[in-house]
Amino acid sequence: MSTERLVIVGGDAAGMAAASQARRLRTSGELAITAFERGHFTSYSACGIPYWVGGEVDGPEALIARTAAEHRARDIDLRMRTEVTELDLDRGRVRTRELDDGGRESWTGFDKLVLATGARPRRPRLPGIDAPGVHGVQTLDDGRALLDTLEASAGRRAVVVGAGYIGVEMAEALIHRGYEVTVLERTAQPMSTLDPDMGALVHEAMCAMGIETVRGTAVTGVLTGVDGRARAVTTEDAEYPADVVVLGMGVSPETTLARAAGLPLGESGGLLTDLAMRVRGQEHIWAGGDCVEVWDLVSGRTRHIALGTHANKHGQVIGTNAGGGYATFPGVVGTAVSKVCDLEIARTGLLERHAETAGLRFVTATVEASSRAGYYPGARPMHVKMLAERRTGRLLGVQIVGREGAGKRVDVAAVALTARMTVEQMTALDLGYAPPFSPVWDPVLVAARKATRAVREAGD
Repeated sequence: MSTERLVIVGGDAAGMAAASQARRLRTSGELAITAFERGHFTSYSACGIPYWVGGEVDGPEALIARTAAEHRARDIDLRMRTEVTELDLDRGRVRTRELDDGGRESWTGFDKLVLATGARPRRPRLPGIDAPGVHGVQTLDDGRALLDTLEASAGRRAVVVGAGYIGVEMAEALIHRGYEVTVLERTAQPMSTLDPDMGALVHEAMCAMGIETVRGTAVTGVLTGVDGRARAVTTEDAEYPADVVVLGMGVSPETTLARAAGLPLGESGGLLTDLAMRVRGQEHIWAGGDCVEVWDLVSGRTRHIALGTHANKHGQVIGTNAGGGYATFPGVVGTAVSKVCDLEIARTGLLERHAETAGLRFVTATVEASSRAGYYPGARPMHVKMLAERRTGRLLGVQIVGREGAGKRVDVAAVALTARMTVEQMTALDLGYAPPFSPVWDPVLVAARKATRAVREAGD
């Protein structure tokens, strides 16, 4: 029997999880695995970069789950600093360029192909946006470059553009490093991954820790000094001095190769796959991680969600299928958790605008409840917002903002969403109780009770 050739484009979570799983199922004599990674690192936690920059964790080695040498020891031919520049699907091959060897190019053939090209930080075409001192934060190479700028800078003024997860986390990291931080956000509230009323709670916390947050303003450019480096960020009506600029404007799927090859893309530009993570219309091509759109179990639509949790699961599914087994990835409910200082921020399911876009009629319920029994030391308030379908009472989404013990409560809601529970059914959930951990009525259940009343009062 001839040896099959599996080629993987991208050496981070999805790509190397696929390689490792395929190798578990097939020996090197049955399946030759070649992976290409254009960066200096493989199998790392990009989510840990803000905490590395802020000095809370060591890096970059501490953020690497498995080194290139460890992958190679498992009979995976991992070629670092090698960029794939073209997909030739008709002839079953990829063109590569070695970035540290004079740009030498070559072709590598495949029988099976995995695309795990990740995402790229959004970098709008504005004057000065590519100047030295302006940093995106997507890879460990990006993190190292930012730290080099911070260590070389004599100034202590930072501007963060965008107040999403990365923007908020990077603002906190820069505060920890002793910088004066200004965050510029074009929407009415930070954390557009929350509804505005919940985002306002995040804004209050950012102000309390000394982060100046300018809302409802769009960046128009970056001014540079005589040395060509960034010195300020401009908006339509103001100028904000900056010794370093960090872009936290979110990411887009990196599908340049896929688009050029004519592979199917969704509204966000992410690759479209079936339940087996196989690219639609292709028998021997799979895709996973931040370069794909995933099925939203709540809205019944595809959407782009860039999270390492999904990427690793995609890789497991892809590796199983490419290795001759069978596995599926059913979809997501959109769960995410973050923090700014000691404020925990979590959401799962749909926001109000998502529900409106999906054509769903809904009610909302927001409660303020205690994280522990009120008499137990350390009890802190938390806010829980719940969306439910107006007619059926089906849970549509939950957002939580609070201190210690708030964020991971969202997992209860994530399970309820996956099971398509109603808010009334949630009120009977048998959750753990003891005064150090929860009141008799957990805040999630208090919100479910209020949402149940709202559904009944809607009277549809």
